[in-house]
Amino acid sequence: MMLHIPQVLNAQQLAQIRAALERADWTDGTATVGAQGAKVKHNRQLPEQSPTAMALGKIVQAALHKHPLFFAATLPKKISPPLFNAYAGGEHYGLHVDGAVRALPDGQASMRTDVSSTLFLSAPQDYDGGQLVVFDTYGSHEVKLPAGDLIVYPASSLHRVEAVTRGLRLCSFFWTQSMVRQDAQRSMLFELDQHISAVRSKLGDTPEVLGLTAHYHNLLRQWVEP
Repeated sequence: MMLHIPQVLNAQQLAQIRAALERADWTDGTATVGAQGAKVKHNRQLPEQSPTAMALGKIVQAALHKHPLFFAATLPKKISPPLFNAYAGGEHYGLHVDGAVRALPDGQASMRTDVSSTLFLSAPQDYDGGQLVVFDTYGSHEVKLPAGDLIVYPASSLHRVEAVTRGLRLCSFFWTQSMVRQDAQRSMLFELDQHISAVRSKLGDTPEVLGLTAHYHNLLRQWVEP
């Protein structure tokens, strides 16, 4: 499932994050990828353990925890600390797939990457190019969202970032290990959840709505991995 989640960050949060990133010390983005990714990745990134990255990551994490659509779509078990990257002057990231397992910063644990997320921090009119292109069974999908908006998509998808030919593209990116491993199951649960919410808002908690809600939770019980 590929989903656009609007307004994860508000204007004040965006201004705070962008101001910090303008003062940040960027490093080569290949520092956080494997051998395959290093061949096609040409961008800059904040060091994972830098104070700036960790402070800004907490802002993003707090916003995610407050956003019901993100929770409904991803059913998160673990979320990796958000990272930050920058593209300008022709920088790009060629076709690749994200690694299936990611080590967490504490050095004691790792997580499976079920869902990839890109949070746009720059307004689309501020740069040319820079589209995130995701490939699935229905073809390719170009994504260039308003600042503060998030795109989530299966981490198993091939994807790339087009070259930025004018301006500066700033984004945060991270991965989610879902309580429900299979993308098709997460998609069905999300659609059922959204339909239940829509019907409830029109009719209230009728017996039919309560029955569908029970069906949702019973499916969740079958598919959740502890």
